[in-house]
Amino acid sequence: MSSNQIALKNVVSMETLTNAEVLSLIKRGIEFKNGAKAHYDEQHIIANLFFEPSTRTHKAFEVAELKLGCDLLDFDSKTSSINKGETLYDTILTMSALGVDVCVIRHPEVDYYKTLVESPTITTSIVNGGDGSGQHPSQSLLDLMTIYQEFGHFDGLKIAIAGDLDHSRVAKSNMQILKRLGAELYFAGPDVWRSEEFADYGQFVTLDEVVDQVDVLMLLRVQHERHDDDSLFSKENYHKMHGLTQERYDRLKDTAIIMHPAPVNRDVEIADHLVEAPKSRIVEQMTNGVFVRMAIIESVLNGRKK
Repeated sequence: MSSNQIALKNVVSMETLTNAEVLSLIKRGIEFKNGAKAHYDEQHIIANLFFEPSTRTHKAFEVAELKLGCDLLDFDSKTSSINKGETLYDTILTMSALGVDVCVIRHPEVDYYKTLVESPTITTSIVNGGDGSGQHPSQSLLDLMTIYQEFGHFDGLKIAIAGDLDHSRVAKSNMQILKRLGAELYFAGPDVWRSEEFADYGQFVTLDEVVDQVDVLMLLRVQHERHDDDSLFSKENYHKMHGLTQERYDRLKDTAIIMHPAPVNRDVEIADHLVEAPKSRIVEQMTNGVFVRMAIIESVLNGRKK
């Protein structure tokens, strides 16, 4: 058994994970990436319940679960009893009663998981695949794995998180844990997308002020689906004012890396030709997402043995 294997009851928020647990999940993800295997004698059933569109998170969890040898229970929100008025709680209560070991859930309601993990009746483990504009722990962990692979530490790294801050669960999950791990944070993007909660974790800047100083430039997708008025910025103006242009790319340090949770609005957050540029780790993040999610699923399966 690897020293990086841990046991967790649920994985719903970065706030509920200790620094030691975070580092163990990252290192276990790296072990899986380097060829480590997990073996289970018993059957494990996992249901992936996605109530918002997703490609990377949904399919990365499926690949991770298949690599671990788990059985996947098919679930389609469009054909479920949700359409008859069934609540999320009752859906998960049903999954629990059927003997599902783990439910991976993405849902538009912030903190949807609280009533589930507090229930004395629901015994299935909950893994949060994203809750509205709240938390996205698996994305945060794959981001951390990518940074750790590059630098081998977090303490003292200068990291800029730039873009649609207010609507980003990625930004909120990452700022909390990166601050705890000793990184120096900067936030950039349109003023109207910067709530004061970010000021507790770092300082507001323009991208041009820090682009030549940062070790990591973490770009965020403009989330058109969460905006009441999407006419605030044209594609061209946003890219010129807040995006990664070739000129800004050229100012990055030689050792700096670019990240983005994807999907990418090309020529908005980042110039199209820079998505796969030498300093970009966007594709690597997607690859790492499979392996860190293997570590997450393994940890909750270990937690169920206790």
